[in-house]
Amino acid sequence: MSERLRLMAVHAHPDDESSKGAATMARYVNEGAEVLVVTLTGGERGSILNPAMDRPEIRENIAEVRRKEMAEARQILGVHQEFSGFVDSGLPEGDPLPPLPEGCFAQQPLDVAAEPLVRSMRSFRPHVVTTYDDNGGYPHPDHIMTNKVSIEAFDAAADPARYPDSGTPWQPFKLYYHVSFPPARFQAIAEAMEKRGLENPFAGWMERMKERNWPQWEITTQVKCDDYFETRDRALIAHATQIDPNGFWFATPLEAQSEAWPYEDYHLARSLVDTELPERDLFAGVRETVGV
Repeated sequence: MSERLRLMAVHAHPDDESSKGAATMARYVNEGAEVLVVTLTGGERGSILNPAMDRPEIRENIAEVRRKEMAEARQILGVHQEFSGFVDSGLPEGDPLPPLPEGCFAQQPLDVAAEPLVRSMRSFRPHVVTTYDDNGGYPHPDHIMTNKVSIEAFDAAADPARYPDSGTPWQPFKLYYHVSFPPARFQAIAEAMEKRGLENPFAGWMERMKERNWPQWEITTQVKCDDYFETRDRALIAHATQIDPNGFWFATPLEAQSEAWPYEDYHLARSLVDTELPERDLFAGVRETVGV
């Protein structure tokens, strides 16, 4: 493995990589880093969220369709990507919540769920890993399990006594959580839209987020990547079953987004290198350590 900077992004389902950190990944690929997306499940139980794709032939072949969508998004972003092979748990709804499907990802024992990721870390040897916080970014069972698996793999990958049959030990240097929905970002976008005399497409969504009162992680690291917002959007739209291109996510002009919040945001959860907060680079401290 050449000594290029290496970033691993761990995600639960196809499309998650394009909605969380995609512009960051595109920027680092363009700067010469090697980026691997690890998709833990196949998204087999995901709902079809784009009305134009809600057709019988799509529903009947959703696993294959989502793999093809992932292949297109991967090409747009310029990243490597691999599936870990677990089955999507679905998003349980109702009161009380129904039990999770037997054998799904979120029901796996932690060591079983983490072993493929340990193997991937030891093979790819990332310097930096990104994943979700302990609430999953939002409380989807697969996202919460992704957090647990990522921490387990980050801590275990360097220990030869753990997962001894899963490759040569390797220690990543930094672990980040995505901070996907910071209220300050959406407030800044609202102000940019108002300045242009445009309606804020996130108004209702912002109210719902307040009602849910999800925990907010401190933003320790902001990566300026607005030059890649268009690439991010193209990758997201490639997941046609999951994204309505006419939906409110795409109603804010890129110029307004760049003016309001030209970053993607992260929380530094673990670091084995010296770094000064706040950061503007996921590889801060890593570049100096490895001499890249």
